[in-house]
Amino acid sequence: MQNIHSNGPSNITDAKEWALRVDLAAAFRLAVHFDWHESVGNHFSAAVSADGKKFLLNPKWKHFSDIRASDLLLLDADDPEVMNGPDAPDPTAWCIHGAVHAAVPNARVLLHCHPTYATVLATLKDPTIKPIDQNTARFFNRIAIDLNFEGLADEAKEGQRIARAFGNQSVMMMGNHGVSVAADTVAEAFEDLYFLERAAKTLVLAYSTGQDLNIMSDDIAEKTARSWEDFSDASFAHFDHLKSMLDKTDPSYRE
Repeated sequence: MQNIHSNGPSNITDAKEWALRVDLAAAFRLAVHFDWHESVGNHFSAAVSADGKKFLLNPKWKHFSDIRASDLLLLDADDPEVMNGPDAPDPTAWCIHGAVHAAVPNARVLLHCHPTYATVLATLKDPTIKPIDQNTARFFNRIAIDLNFEGLADEAKEGQRIARAFGNQSVMMMGNHGVSVAADTVAEAFEDLYFLERAAKTLVLAYSTGQDLNIMSDDIAEKTARSWEDFSDASFAHFDHLKSMLDKTDPSYRE
């Protein structure tokens, strides 16, 4: 296992890796801003190698609000000694992220957390996000649903099962657990997580009225979901704005 500490790209040979570290560190700080963090748990990661097996991950039990770019662990999914070192990651983080990055190389960024409304949906017998507005329709037929929770994900077989459960989707509702989002970039993964939680909030509040849901037809829901794909660049604009907000209040995430 390797862990690099640096105050900038001068000590890291690949400037792209440093930029990735900065974006991932920003995602942790922003998760606090949106109240998606939970004690010192939950994990975000990003692959740095083409095969996805070398990836960045947050250190064990470091609060999201304190994470800096230089704090991120650089791990190798093929390293059998990862959990034996002094800077070993959280076992559940290694179980989930190590397995997904090893098995799904196109999952370049993986955000796993337990945001309130999405987690509420994950506790339901049917956690499907019904298309009742344009935000919920964004995820129509685009979410994997895993209802085979087997306790804390701290065993290799559970991590492998979670990796398989993603299928060909990039967003997964993890029954009795939380959510995971995979994407090519931090900005795109963060945007999906942002809208996933907003969609879940809308649906939970709609359920709370006790009235029948006005669910879109499959054709309209699919049309709406496809339309969202035309706005993919918005994720980068949004994430840049959120980073600029951090820069005004506490730019230490860049260190």
